[in-house]
Amino acid sequence: MLSITALTALYFSRISPLALTIVVLGLAVAKLSHRQKSGYKVLCHIFVITWALFLALHLIPGFDNLLVVEKAVTGSGSIPFTMYLNLDKPLIVFGLLLLSPTMLKHDGSITRPQIVSLAVLFLALPLIAWDTGIVHPEKSVPDWIWLFILNNLLFTCVAEEALFRGYIQHSLARRFSPSVGIGIASLLFGFAHFSGGVWFIAIATLAGLLYGFTYHWTGRLLYAVLIHFAFNLVHLLFFTYPLAN
Repeated sequence: MLSITALTALYFSRISPLALTIVVLGLAVAKLSHRQKSGYKVLCHIFVITWALFLALHLIPGFDNLLVVEKAVTGSGSIPFTMYLNLDKPLIVFGLLLLSPTMLKHDGSITRPQIVSLAVLFLALPLIAWDTGIVHPEKSVPDWIWLFILNNLLFTCVAEEALFRGYIQHSLARRFSPSVGIGIASLLFGFAHFSGGVWFIAIATLAGLLYGFTYHWTGRLLYAVLIHFAFNLVHLLFFTYPLAN
């Protein structure tokens, strides 16, 4: 299915031969990493993570991502919002799955107190963001919400959770401890949102903790993706999106 998608994108000039070659190279190195030992395996991991970051930051030339929302304003208090259906960023998931196939599921058994803790943090985060002034209450249901749901659920959240929780947190937790994995992955996730300013970094770090504990306690990346998507949807529906004007 991935090959069919790639060839279709190539036919419609949504991806160039050079970009497709770089994608295939990244996937091949990820697959071959399991046959390598010590130093060579580390080099493979460094290569694939660098490849993934370049895809996430749209630095690999040759992708013609589809613009679907341009400078839309969800409400009087919101800043303009632009959205693309990115072809490059979701490819990260395939590379990381080849690199770390155990990321989808690990040992976990969530308890009722842990569910309550996640619910409290989920409800508190928008209020904390409101208190800092980066967002304000503002109800909106834009006509492009179906595109937002499609993009967030299938592209953005899956790719981000695969990178920060599935690979970074999972790898660090196995090597050191769950607390180290959750903490570092959450901090990196926060700093990835540096463009929104200091308070946005702080809120994103707390959100990273929410997703990280969800992944750790349930043992399934799927639940981290779903709670990440739910938080983004709440942000769109009930607060200024993406930030207060």
